[in-house]
Amino acid sequence: QVQLVESGGGLVQAGGSLRLSCAASGRSFSRYAMGWFRQTPGKEREFVAAIGWSGGYTAVADSVKGRFTISRDNAKNTVYLQMNSLIPADTAVYYCTAGQVASAAWASYDYWGQGSQVTVSS
Repeated sequence: QVQLVESGGGLVQAGGSLRLSCAASGRSFSRYAMGWFRQTPGKEREFVAAIGWSGGYTAVADSVKGRFTISRDNAKNTVYLQMNSLIPADTAVYYCTAGQVASAAWASYDYWGQGSQVTVSS
């Protein structure tokens, strides 16, 4: 069992920045690929970014490419999502996830955090 706890969400004006953190416990953090998804009411869960277990592979969704960056610090058992140039369309609950492989498919992941609300005002 892996527990994931997100932090760093909140309210920010358009054009601003936030950094989400996801702290993992329960099993070896470095064994897992990590990802971020987001969801708004009435919409499907949307892939945001993923990173491989070694950190050597990263991927981001086209909708956030150039603005969001995923990274991990295995010594701290933490994955980050740096969000810059935020726009109102980024408003969502952001979920941290862990699984066997970095993927854009939500079903590929095994463990999920509780979510962190990000609200971007115009």
